[in-house]
Amino acid sequence: MSSEKQYIELYEQAREMIFSHAPESMNVVRDQAFEDFRKQGFPSKKVERYKYTDMQKLFEPDYGVNLSRLQIPVDPYEAFRCDVPNLSTSLYFVVNDMFYHDEKPKGHLPEGVIIGSMRDYPELVSKYYTKLAKTSEDAITALNTMLAQDGMLVYVPRNVKVDRAIQVINILKGTPQNAQRAVPDLMVNRRVLIVLEEGAEIKMLFCDHAADDKNFLATQVIEAYVGENASLDLYCMEETHHKNVRVSNVYIDQQANSRVNHNVITLHNGITRNKLDLTFSGEGAECQCYGCVIADKQQHVDNNTLIVHKVPHCTSQELYKYVLDDKSTGAFAGRVLVEHGAQKTSSQMTNQNLTATKEARMYTQPMLEIYADDVKCAHGSTVGQLNDAALFYMRQRGISLQEAKVLLQNAFINEVIDHMQLEPLRDRLHYLVEKRFRGELNKCSGCKLCK
Repeated sequence: MSSEKQYIELYEQAREMIFSHAPESMNVVRDQAFEDFRKQGFPSKKVERYKYTDMQKLFEPDYGVNLSRLQIPVDPYEAFRCDVPNLSTSLYFVVNDMFYHDEKPKGHLPEGVIIGSMRDYPELVSKYYTKLAKTSEDAITALNTMLAQDGMLVYVPRNVKVDRAIQVINILKGTPQNAQRAVPDLMVNRRVLIVLEEGAEIKMLFCDHAADDKNFLATQVIEAYVGENASLDLYCMEETHHKNVRVSNVYIDQQANSRVNHNVITLHNGITRNKLDLTFSGEGAECQCYGCVIADKQQHVDNNTLIVHKVPHCTSQELYKYVLDDKSTGAFAGRVLVEHGAQKTSSQMTNQNLTATKEARMYTQPMLEIYADDVKCAHGSTVGQLNDAALFYMRQRGISLQEAKVLLQNAFINEVIDHMQLEPLRDRLHYLVEKRFRGELNKCSGCKLCK
């Protein structure tokens, strides 16, 4: 059976069940998403934006999908001990693709701020849902839209500032083996909708963790509307395991004088494919996009970005760094599109990569497409190995070869981490990255889920 056919048949057979366990605000676009998916099918490697990751192969296995919304037993508050020390966050959980409602009391949110399940706020969701993530333009987004049955809504009203960072823990948890309808391998479809009205501010940290030693396939679609003079800090960190496949599409729209800081950190994974589409819709907006990837064994990480400058006087900056060891592979494809009339655009794209072995592979493709004449745009990419002269210098001073490699790799990747605005998170990542290079970070310290 082809990769597409099994999902087409699944939807046709389980459509009523999917609808019965999902809110109307998500159901109203579901059939159109199905038609868009059926027309497109999974993109082949001949499709430009998917040339470095074989999506058809990723979706080929027969994964179970929890369409009947069985409750999977897990108490995140008991199991989760991976929070960042000294980072005062409001903590929320998503178990697979279901917003976790059994919350303990947490810090009071400012008046009007909403953080909850999409099913509880139908009017807000209907106004924004799928307006950025167009199912006609991406098959993975279409698949997620036709199967997602719940999602997380984050809404910050006009001129409201959320001082405490919001930390969202995405926990992958399989059904127990002795369950009546146990599913050995599981596919989950997460959905996040972020709406910041004019002058609003929020910082969000998403952490992905796997609770079981099972095969997981997670699709994720995040839509973020950033209003005029609003500010969004969005951090996405993955610490799963080698059996996990993660396909994430992030869509961001920025209005005039808004600010976005987007960070992607991959510390442990199996196969990861991240896509970012960011559009400047109002003048004077700026974004900073950073990526940090550490991979070894046979791990694969593919980051694909598109930044569209539709209007004048906007600024974008991208910096993605990879350290690849063993037989791991990495890919970065970044495109900046400056449309007609987008004068005074400023854009800088940089991708720098270290391959620690001859077997590691890195594919990089930075691109500029400019249709305005008064702009300042640049891009660059490098792929190399550790500096032999620096290694020799340190070894001459009594430092072992392994320690010298760790020091150089740390210095290389720290440039990305140092740009992060949350200081406690930044300090914690310095610690985690060093442990990762030393081979000590097999799971988060104190986490009961991974034991």
